[in-house]
Amino acid sequence: MKKRILFLCTANSSRSQMAEGIANHFWGNQMEAFSAGTRASFVNPMALEVMKEIGIDISGYRSKNLSEFDGQNFDYVITLCGDANEACPLYIGGTKKIHIGFDDPAKANGTQEERLNKFRRVRDEIKEKLADFFEAQNIDFIRGQ
Repeated sequence: MKKRILFLCTANSSRSQMAEGIANHFWGNQMEAFSAGTRASFVNPMALEVMKEIGIDISGYRSKNLSEFDGQNFDYVITLCGDANEACPLYIGGTKKIHIGFDDPAKANGTQEERLNKFRRVRDEIKEKLADFFEAQNIDFIRGQ
């Protein structure tokens, strides 16, 4: 049976969307990942762009409020920003709540390329930290993708 993972962030626009896409792409044979926010907004176009660069299409994703998952059970609820971690100190549907924090790339300033580089850095950090976390949970990384 696949593990169910919920990635939670404040706006569900960048970090949690990228984490959902990365998890489903690299560990999709072992888990089903979802994402939500403490408030819904929109999927940031820069998140779409940097994910496409690594062959992961999240263009069909939409920003979702945490309330859409009321009553559902998850094996892990992973908060990716401090605001979501504080706003959701206990998620009843999750057996384990974990916080793995990342900078908010949507707050980056500078040129288009500088902002994209911030998104790329956060994307790569998400992939690396999730690989470490899932390896510790005995969930194997699908290599070569």
